[in-house]
Amino acid sequence: MNKIMQNSQSREKLVSGDQFYQYPIIHSRGPMVGRYLNTLQRVLDNSLNDHPRTFAFRVDLRLPSYSFNYDNNRLMERFIASLKKKLKHNREMARKLNGWAPGTRVRYVWARETADAGQPHYHLMIFLNRDAFHQLGVFELGRDNMYNRLIQAWASALSLSVEQAVGLVHIPKNPMYAVNDKCELSRSAVFYRASYLAKLESKVYGEGRHPFGGSRM
Repeated sequence: MNKIMQNSQSREKLVSGDQFYQYPIIHSRGPMVGRYLNTLQRVLDNSLNDHPRTFAFRVDLRLPSYSFNYDNNRLMERFIASLKKKLKHNREMARKLNGWAPGTRVRYVWARETADAGQPHYHLMIFLNRDAFHQLGVFELGRDNMYNRLIQAWASALSLSVEQAVGLVHIPKNPMYAVNDKCELSRSAVFYRASYLAKLESKVYGEGRHPFGGSRM
């Protein structure tokens, strides 16, 4: 059973319990923000509508520990734009080589969190066409794989070199999910993992920055 509450600080409706409609959610980290769970459900549904075989993965993005100038409000916009450009280039090269290659829409949800008054960091779940991309690749700099594209895109967003961004991109344990539109188990598994991003804990409100976002289309 879910319980709907109102949070006085964020003015968000919160969801407690272990389920959101038909999906299980992580309840051990406290209440979830209902609006964020709705966004996650929409993004997942849209991805599976376009790509019945979806590749989803988790990645965490951190900021340097030293002071430097960057546009905090546009970091996610810059990161996603750079990643889309790199994935589009990969598909274009694959088509030139093979004559045809499946494309992909890039969908995502992200959360900006600050723990113990430290540096903010970002959690993301990214959804792609599994017929185009199906793994992150070897976690080694210089390879032509998804892991390196993530580092390159984050370096671009921060206006840093790739070498400077290496330690700022973290791949958590068991990050990858193969999701099928007809498989409720796979849908539930990725929703459960991504629900972590919707928790109220560690979100900061009132600074003029959004603590959560997701692709619109």
